[in-house]
Amino acid sequence: MKTYFLLINTIMALLLISCKVSAQATATAGANATIITPITIVKNVEMNIGNVAVSASTAGTVVLSPAGARTTGGAGGVTLPSTSGTVSGADFTVSGQASYAFAITLPSLATISNGSNSMMMTSFTSSPALTGALSSSGLQDLKVGATLNVVAGQPAGTYTNATAVPVTVNYN
Repeated sequence: MKTYFLLINTIMALLLISCKVSAQATATAGANATIITPITIVKNVEMNIGNVAVSASTAGTVVLSPAGARTTGGAGGVTLPSTSGTVSGADFTVSGQASYAFAITLPSLATISNGSNSMMMTSFTSSPALTGALSSSGLQDLKVGATLNVVAGQPAGTYTNATAVPVTVNYN
């Protein structure tokens, strides 16, 4: 009888195991990742406002477009002499994954100084503006301009910035 019960228990156990195996299924999935070319930015040309004449009694501004064109603004406290000096918007080359879009982050302000004298640059603009797209060769030219704020009687001299003006690009 013991053999009979052992045989029955073994058959039942096999049936239960086979039921559990048939109630279970497994599938597999592949995994993929594509590493794209890192985005980089390289400065080609410095931003240069050029020569500016200043009123002794009135403040003013000089607006430098990304393409390097200058105009005056404000209350007329500055003029742009015919001997303009070197004038250029900053120029960069952005490179990365072909045909990808990217965002452009410009500074809100920068200070340029000559000894203890300084001026603020604000209202930075770029071309392309705010976003760009890399060409099929993975390149894009990026130009940057800004507004120079000049106080009345700003002392003469060559003004430069001690820290670089950061222009950041990131893939969208």
